[in-house]
Amino acid sequence: MKYLAILATAAVMLLSGCATTIRSDVTAFNDWPTDLPDKTYAFEAPQGADDTLEYRSYQVLVSNELSKLGFRQSAEGQQPKLLVGMKYVTIDHPVRVLEADDPFMGSYWGPGYGRYGWGYSRWGYRPYFYDPFRFNTMRIEERIRHQYQRQLRVTINTNTGRKLYDVTVQNTSLIQATPYVMPALVQSAFTGFPGQSGVPRRVDLKIDPTTQTVEAPAAVAGQATPARTN
Repeated sequence: MKYLAILATAAVMLLSGCATTIRSDVTAFNDWPTDLPDKTYAFEAPQGADDTLEYRSYQVLVSNELSKLGFRQSAEGQQPKLLVGMKYVTIDHPVRVLEADDPFMGSYWGPGYGRYGWGYSRWGYRPYFYDPFRFNTMRIEERIRHQYQRQLRVTINTNTGRKLYDVTVQNTSLIQATPYVMPALVQSAFTGFPGQSGVPRRVDLKIDPTTQTVEAPAAVAGQATPARTN
């Protein structure tokens, strides 16, 4: 069955050490100055329930990407020139799907018609499909398929409130663990920094599950249609 095949493939990729491609849609708006000699920054303090160890671990990921671009986190007591904000959200979208459990897998299907109905079986009161040319009844199972939609937003403003960079990264996948996906989302946020303002891009990055490292993007292209799966 297609759904189970997708889950099995994802599990094999995660457990066997194969690199997983994370596809994200990135849109960045910027008013970046041509000359910015002082790139010291500090993170905006997370508010309330956002102040978690998970949140702070993602700040470290952002800090690592900023250091690659020549930014430097201000020392304690030093007045930073820039303030960096970060927000993220993960939304679980469960989808109900119907799957046929075929007890005679691989046998002749016959003409493409039959009849659906409901009946009692050892699995309870279930829908079924009867094909008179196959002389058997297929049980139809209702299952829940989970798709996880994630959004990461990073902003960079001056300490006087001038907005310089505002990027949103969106990804939808079957991967449940946000910490597994976040390194790729953060790197996608700064790929091609600062980039052309307001132009949507699609970024594909690969994560090596054995080392949790993100490989360089294979391609970054302008893309108007958002990605729905990783």
